[in-house]
Amino acid sequence: MRRIFYRTFFFLSLAFLLLGCTGEEAKPLRIGTCVWPGYEPLFLGRSLGYFEKTAVQLVELNSASEVIRNFRNGAFEGAVLTLDEALLLADSGTDIGLVLVMDISHGGDVILGRPELTTIDAIRGKRVGIENTALGAYVLSRATEMAGIAMGELTVIPLEISEHEAAYLQEKVDAVVTFEPVKTRLVTAGARILFDSRQIPGEIVDVLVVRHDYLEKHSQEVRKLLDGWFRALDYLGKNPQDAAARMTGRMKISPAEILESYNGLRLPDRAENLSMLGGPHPSLTATAERLAGTMLTRKLLFKEPDIKSLFKEDHLQVLQQ
Repeated sequence: MRRIFYRTFFFLSLAFLLLGCTGEEAKPLRIGTCVWPGYEPLFLGRSLGYFEKTAVQLVELNSASEVIRNFRNGAFEGAVLTLDEALLLADSGTDIGLVLVMDISHGGDVILGRPELTTIDAIRGKRVGIENTALGAYVLSRATEMAGIAMGELTVIPLEISEHEAAYLQEKVDAVVTFEPVKTRLVTAGARILFDSRQIPGEIVDVLVVRHDYLEKHSQEVRKLLDGWFRALDYLGKNPQDAAARMTGRMKISPAEILESYNGLRLPDRAENLSMLGGPHPSLTATAERLAGTMLTRKLLFKEPDIKSLFKEDHLQVLQQ
């Protein structure tokens, strides 16, 4: 009996000792997201079970505005954002690390107009719907800058992304600054593309950011998230029909339209991510500096952000295989 007691005591002690050696238990890695083809591989990975037995929790919101607002309020450990939105967070003092370039827009972000509006110049004096985010403001500012249109010549109508389609169809706006999958649905309804991100190549980049304190304490959970992401990209490339079928529920367009939407995006692999984010001169810093300059000129930023704080060498460890 005593032998059984001591044996039990030994194994219990060993178990507690091993538990103590594992360090702090991983906290949930909540990622704020909204609907956009470039983010869908996250949900594809979830549907394929790639995030089982990890701390990853994908939180679905209606718009980028909600993602940013909730992230600022501490609701998430990470968020998927456009690079200009990440600059805004850095500008406000939020301590974040940029750990993944998810996609580069090449036609996925657009200004759509009524069929009778044949060029971007035709939006002078018109009602333009736009989400109240840095991205919407940036796309519109670049389009008007290139066309020589003063912002005062437009009537800007603030709209959440969930309102874009209805506002256009109900003729509450003459044009709308939007993106996939709303783009595909409105083009199908007859809207004309007046401007898209192909005209500003490399300027609209979607990224994953994570709070720096979480990165320091739970880097393995972030690594598992990125591993699942790249596995999902691989699955999308090898099994496009099944992948697209899994995405229809969130995107509310057909599998064929989903695959077509990816023609407007480039999804960097792990090697390209390391090139864009790593080394003494990460290639994405030039894009970020150009973006910041434009945003400062257009008063979308009020001071020059600390871009180097986004590109820290220790962030890259989670990208390594």
